[in-house]
Amino acid sequence: MQQMPIDVGRLGTCMCVVPPEPRVNPETGEVRKDRDGNTVYVVGVSVRQRDRRRADVIEIAVPAEPRGVQEGVPVHVADLVASAWQIGDRHGVSFRASGITPAGPPGGGAGNTGPARSKTAGGES
Repeated sequence: MQQMPIDVGRLGTCMCVVPPEPRVNPETGEVRKDRDGNTVYVVGVSVRQRDRRRADVIEIAVPAEPRGVQEGVPVHVADLVASAWQIGDRHGVSFRASGITPAGPPGGGAGNTGPARSKTAGGES
């Protein structure tokens, strides 16, 4: 299986839309592990390229539970690779990264995890 590195700098906005969960073998129910024995987690990430309206959701496998990554939070994806696969008549592309970390809440700066504290133009609301 050929792995193709993805330039995440060209992807544009990445946001978690499905929180991390352990990858489970659907046939056996066992939690999947990588070669080093780490639990493999899957995160659903919405990717919207710059200057485009369309967004795609991809599932990205990572070798450890991403801390602080939750639905609606912009994320940074490290060392993203795509791998084409085929099993019988089925085929597709899978994605794997060395890690996914929070980039901060949508529309806010990193570290601003509480409710919005902005005031309206006419004063406090």
